[in-house]
Amino acid sequence: MELLRKWLGHPEDIYNLLRFKMGGYRAVMPRVDPVSAGGCAGGGMQRGTRGLALAFRPARGRRHAVCIFYLVLRALDTIEDDMSIPLDVKVPMLQEFHSYLYQPEWKYMESKEKDRQVLEDFPTISMEFRNLSKVYQDVISDICHKMGVGMAEFLEKKVDSQHEWDKYCHYVAGLVGIGLSRLFSASELEDSIVGQDTELANSMGLFLQKTNIIRDYLEDQMEGREFWPREVWSRYAQKLSDLAKPENIEMAVQCLNELITNALHHVPDVLTYLSRLKNQSVFNFCAIPQVMAIATLAACYNNKQVFRGVVKIRKGQAVTLMMDATNIQAVKAIMYQYVEEIYQKIPSTDPSSNKTQQVIASIRAMSLPSSSMASRHHYSPIYLSCAMLLAALSWQYLSTLSKATEEYVQAGEN
Repeated sequence: MELLRKWLGHPEDIYNLLRFKMGGYRAVMPRVDPVSAGGCAGGGMQRGTRGLALAFRPARGRRHAVCIFYLVLRALDTIEDDMSIPLDVKVPMLQEFHSYLYQPEWKYMESKEKDRQVLEDFPTISMEFRNLSKVYQDVISDICHKMGVGMAEFLEKKVDSQHEWDKYCHYVAGLVGIGLSRLFSASELEDSIVGQDTELANSMGLFLQKTNIIRDYLEDQMEGREFWPREVWSRYAQKLSDLAKPENIEMAVQCLNELITNALHHVPDVLTYLSRLKNQSVFNFCAIPQVMAIATLAACYNNKQVFRGVVKIRKGQAVTLMMDATNIQAVKAIMYQYVEEIYQKIPSTDPSSNKTQQVIASIRAMSLPSSSMASRHHYSPIYLSCAMLLAALSWQYLSTLSKATEEYVQAGEN
């Protein structure tokens, strides 16, 4: 019944889930042959790359490079996340990880992480890496080296200033954006400027990473991780964990709003970056996570639930974003829609209200939608009535359908 009530409140989700199931997914999830999709690792590792393979459809060699890039960084990230590895072992592993790409037999069998298979089967990944063209190898190895050194740096220190927050996010996500951009240019799918403009590529990664860090406050607290910058949260609490206490909820939400405002400053760069892309598959690959992020920030803004549980966008909402974000004008309209949603929720007493309004004004200036896109969420009373009737008759079927799309939606959210 809870699912039924949710869909009655958002009947457009029913239509969009059906539209996705009945063929809308082809715009972002083209049919991919098993060899191309899973050839980078095979077996169980295919699940980890499914989102990438489905969203990225150019020729096999180019997609293969992106797939290997993902698996290499997933292996590196698994080492960073594994709290069972002593620091005196983990630090040199991270710093030297790029060299393991050229060591055919290297693997790590002691990990306790859920993604440990990428370390246990690393010889397969490194072999596929060495089979790539040298131009792709050089990009992946260079990014892997820089990321490993950066991860090691932050293992033994916390994120204090906003500058360090940007630096940490650069190491773990900005470098991914830079690496992918260089791969896009090296493959000649995109112009050279896409790979050369590292500032814009870095902003693409920072926007996603900051969104994840903001959304995952409670989960990180429960697992003993802290990524919110001390410079910000120390103005609202004595300890970061204090923000989760009910008596501190007002200050906690103000801190949350300040960090969301910080993240929104990357949106103009995101729009500029996306406006340069020419290849449709590359555009989808890059745009979908960005629109997921702005929708997530809109859901989190001024929301006490961030400190009580998990805030996520609806599956129907996510599916709609995936199908709609296929051109720059559509993305601009989506960005406009969600910053307007944030604007309507800005409390007049919020300490960051002026800064939030200013950054939203700059995003508005870049993303004024066309009349056709501005009305994309208008539904007639007759349609809404039919949708609610459909919900009452088929909510159980749609529950099964939403589960079928959950793996890909979660890949997009993350």
